[in-house]
Amino acid sequence: MDRLEIGFMGIIATLVMIGFRVPIAVAMGVASFAGIYFMMGIMPAIGISRAIPYDLIGNWNLSAVPMFLLMGYIASSAGLSNGLFKAARVFLNRVPGGLATASVASSAMFASASGSSVATAAAFSRIAIPEMLKAGYAPSLAAGSVAAAGTLGSLIPPSVLLIVYGITMGVSINTLFMAAVIPGILSGLVFTIMITVRCMLNPSLAPRVEEKTTWGQKLNLLRDIWPLPVLIVGVLGGIFSGIFTATEAGAIGAFLACIIALFRRALTTDVLKRAVIDTAIGTASIFIIVMSAALFSSFIALSTLPNWVTAQLAGFDAIWVIILICLLYIVLGCFLESISIILLTVPVLAPLLIGMDINLIWFGVLVIKLLETGLITPPVGMNVYIIRSSLGSSMPLGTIFSGVSWFILADAFTIVLLVAFPVLTLWLPGIAG
Repeated sequence: MDRLEIGFMGIIATLVMIGFRVPIAVAMGVASFAGIYFMMGIMPAIGISRAIPYDLIGNWNLSAVPMFLLMGYIASSAGLSNGLFKAARVFLNRVPGGLATASVASSAMFASASGSSVATAAAFSRIAIPEMLKAGYAPSLAAGSVAAAGTLGSLIPPSVLLIVYGITMGVSINTLFMAAVIPGILSGLVFTIMITVRCMLNPSLAPRVEEKTTWGQKLNLLRDIWPLPVLIVGVLGGIFSGIFTATEAGAIGAFLACIIALFRRALTTDVLKRAVIDTAIGTASIFIIVMSAALFSSFIALSTLPNWVTAQLAGFDAIWVIILICLLYIVLGCFLESISIILLTVPVLAPLLIGMDINLIWFGVLVIKLLETGLITPPVGMNVYIIRSSLGSSMPLGTIFSGVSWFILADAFTIVLLVAFPVLTLWLPGIAG
């Protein structure tokens, strides 16, 4: 076999192993080592397998991952998100579908601190869904709004997925964070508009909640939610103003979360211990996948597969290439975890994108948006299963998937806007210089 054939066989072997539930890090690592061995021999395979993971983990930018994870775990464990949904519910109770809209708004804010879609969905499945069901909301709308709103954690900075993409593609993480702000807000707005219009047309989906509160009570609610906005402004404000880098922002965000939790007397030994353990587990999982993916990337490059893909698509217009890539990510998102998809596909697509002069910042935000959609797309929508596990048998999977179908359509609309109007992604980085 020539190198190109070995490259194809390596990808097929990786997907087959994943299909048999082999951990993706193991699947990529085994296929890569075997592929390099068949192309170059045993000693080069051993040498590359030792050198690449070591060099990658030594990348300073990766230190942002455990720091942002720690920030999110402390914010969650110390209850810094408490009161978010309650405040949003009070201020939006006159809007049709106000509780569902409140779920989107509060999830978006929590996602800005946690950087995790799974954490966001898990947190609000226990907070928002019971409140909506008690108010008479349709179960599909209640579960669907929380599952979809949780995906905002993938896009709204600081996002671990954006960090992984930035390191893999060699682009500025600060610029990626800036570029994702408007698409993140746009995603939340499209969800909100869809919920409002549906509930206006079909009021039985979301009965009006009559909840009278004084301005004094509203001010008390605002005082209860100040920690999260302060944390978000402190981290993103420092990044966008250039005071510190995205990597430094992770450490500053974790430190600021500890200070706020300490000020609120919520930073107990148990909270800190649980946050550190969860961070260690999450970081180890991500780093193992990243190391295997780096080896896989080298294998793919040596196989000349990226050059072959570039040659095959060279005659296509850029818009058709983007449409094909979008379809690829949506299909992969149905079956694989988001970080794994980025690390599996980027080595193959990078030469094509660079050769067609496609903006890598814009493309990165588009990819994360596509992966957001994959988190709620059947048959393996991770956020759907997170909510199912939180609520148990009282919420059938069919009901949740029925609810998220409307949000998948809303995501499709947002993706079309991002493809048709790249300025939505590139305007903010452009004015920041």
